[in-house]
Amino acid sequence: VPGADDRPAVPADDGPSAPLTGELTKGTAAPSTLPGSWPVFRGPALDGVNRDATELNVDWGDDGPPVLWSIDVGEGHAGAAIHEGCVYLYDYDRENARDAMRALSLETGEEIWRYSYPLKVKRNHGMSRTVPAVTDDHVVGLGPKCHVICLERETGELVWSLDLIKDFGTTEPPWYAGQCPIIEDGKAIIAPSGSDLMLAVDVTTGDIVWRTPNPRGWKMTHVSVAPLVLDGVRIYLYAASGGVYGVNAADGSILFSTDMWKVKIAAIATPVVIGPGRVLFAGGYNSGSLIMQIDKTGDDYATRTIVRHKAKIFGADQATPVFYDGYVYGVRPRGELVCMDPDGAIVWTSGTERRFGQGYEPWIIGDGKLFVLDKHGVLTVATAMPRGYEELASHEVLHGHDCWGPIALAEGRMIVRDLVTMTCLDMRTR
Repeated sequence: VPGADDRPAVPADDGPSAPLTGELTKGTAAPSTLPGSWPVFRGPALDGVNRDATELNVDWGDDGPPVLWSIDVGEGHAGAAIHEGCVYLYDYDRENARDAMRALSLETGEEIWRYSYPLKVKRNHGMSRTVPAVTDDHVVGLGPKCHVICLERETGELVWSLDLIKDFGTTEPPWYAGQCPIIEDGKAIIAPSGSDLMLAVDVTTGDIVWRTPNPRGWKMTHVSVAPLVLDGVRIYLYAASGGVYGVNAADGSILFSTDMWKVKIAAIATPVVIGPGRVLFAGGYNSGSLIMQIDKTGDDYATRTIVRHKAKIFGADQATPVFYDGYVYGVRPRGELVCMDPDGAIVWTSGTERRFGQGYEPWIIGDGKLFVLDKHGVLTVATAMPRGYEELASHEVLHGHDCWGPIALAEGRMIVRDLVTMTCLDMRTR
């Protein structure tokens, strides 16, 4: 019976969907001349670490870090990308029922342009929840209903679009799409997990450079694609609904697949490379975590388990852990900040008296410091070192709820958000 095996339908071979009928609206602001770039989910190196030379201030006093600007945004958890003095946000305009890619001034938060298209999205813990990928010339985003758009970065003009559900048989994930695209070597890397598992799309033309089959029929999750280099081969890791694929970045061929790791409900955290061929997978809903070793012998790949932890030891309900200077930092589901070594041994925790929500809230590392939000919008700074939990500062910087959006940090300007507000903080030392 068609559909009874729960495999995605193969769309009719009638070409890609027509470009989205959208509207480009110009704002009153202009791009700022401020330096710095956080051009994609988890930053320039896709690892949640800011490595620019800006010294970050943790001596905030009673007033906390200065607020440079704060704006209203649509309900959701979409984080910001920063490039060439602009902030890029895939937002949702609930009043007018439109998806909207917005370009804002990094200096003021005022709108430069927006490209929007009509789309009805019901409230479900927010609507938009992805981070665009930005280059000097283009910005690519994935919307809540699995539409992909590529725009000219400076003007906002549409270059190309895809409807992953229509074109590739994608099944919309629960709570909408959460995958953040990446751009490498002029190609947008997207995992529809429908008739095709993964695509490389030329950002200039919209042509599909390569496509990866989906022989197991595994579906799209909220997880983003993570690159790994092993023995000189660049591999794209994708944790789909039924397991993990390793895809050759050169041609899209499948190098390996394994059902060793899968999350039954809402796989969200992106795989984290923590050593040569070693990858941390973590999830919520009592999934815990798995450290996988990927070995290459000749042209063959094999996967094996280093350690598997229950959720109470290490897991990630939503935010992706960060690997820095040989150690993993994350918030496990019961709220404690944790430092773990690459073999899975817990080095320290913040303790039961110092909790940070349930791991939904984000954290990043900058200037050798760990910046962690909690569910109340309190931003805490701790040392990113294995010697123990050392808190340096703490202040409430958001005053709403569901402070889940990923943090962006460029040249001392930190962008955070709650469900309906986005705020830019000045973290520079004066």
